[in-house]
Amino acid sequence: MASTTLRPLSVGEILDVSFTLYRRHFATLGTVAVLCSGLPVLLSLYIEASGGVLQNMSLTLVYYMVFTVLSSIATAATVFVVSESYLGHPLGAAGALTRATPLLGRLVVCSLLLAVVVGFGFLFFVIPGIVLLSGLLLAFPSLVLESDSSPTGALSRSWSLTRGSRLRMLGLLMTLVALLYVPIIALGAIATLVFPSDPAGGRLTPGLLTLAVVGVLQMLLYPLLYCVLTVAYYDLRVRKEGFDLEMLASTLQPA
Repeated sequence: MASTTLRPLSVGEILDVSFTLYRRHFATLGTVAVLCSGLPVLLSLYIEASGGVLQNMSLTLVYYMVFTVLSSIATAATVFVVSESYLGHPLGAAGALTRATPLLGRLVVCSLLLAVVVGFGFLFFVIPGIVLLSGLLLAFPSLVLESDSSPTGALSRSWSLTRGSRLRMLGLLMTLVALLYVPIIALGAIATLVFPSDPAGGRLTPGLLTLAVVGVLQMLLYPLLYCVLTVAYYDLRVRKEGFDLEMLASTLQPA
C-alpha cells in the first residue's frame, strides 16, 4: 500500500481503510493468525473431544497459558503489519513476528491489567465498564508502536488519546462486534443444525464442530480488529497531536 497522507478520518473512513488493509495483506495477516492461533484451536478441540474442561483441568490450564502467550504475539505482529503498511513499508509475517516476540512480557501484563480494570468496571456497573473499555481500546497499539511505552503507560496513553472521542470508539467497537461475532454465532448455529449429534456413528458432535467453525473464523477475522484499532490510533494522533506522516513515522519503533 502506498504511503498514506495522514488526516482526520470519519468512522466510515476508518472502517474503509481498515478493510482495505485487511484485504490487501490477508495472506500475511492470515499467516500470523494461523501460526499463533492454530495450536490453541487444536488444544481447545482436543479438550472438548476428550470430555471437556472438567475432565482436563491440567490441559485446560496449559491451553490458557499457550493462548495468552501466542495471542499476545499475534496482536503485536498484526499491529506491526498494519502499521508498516499504512506508512508505506510492507512487512512480512516473519519480520512482524520477530519484532513482536520481545514485547511478550509487556503485552501479557498489559492484557492482564486491561482485563482487571475493565472487568472491575463491568462488575459493579455496566456503563462504567463500557466507558473504560472504550477509553482503553488503544492500549495495545500504543504499547506496540511507542517504543518507550510500559503496560501502565499504554493504558494511560490510550485513555488520553481517546478523551473526547470515546463515543466514536464505542461506535467502532459496536460495529466490529456486529461484523465479527454475529457471523460467527450464526454459522456456529447453522453447523449445529446441519450436523446433528451422532457419537455412535463416529460423526462430529455439534459442540465440537461448532467449536471448530468458531475457532477458524475467529482466527481469520481477529486481525481485522487490530486493523481498525491501528488506523484509529493514527487518526487520534493526527487529530490531537497534528503529526504528519514523517513526524509520526519517526516516533515508531525502527523496522
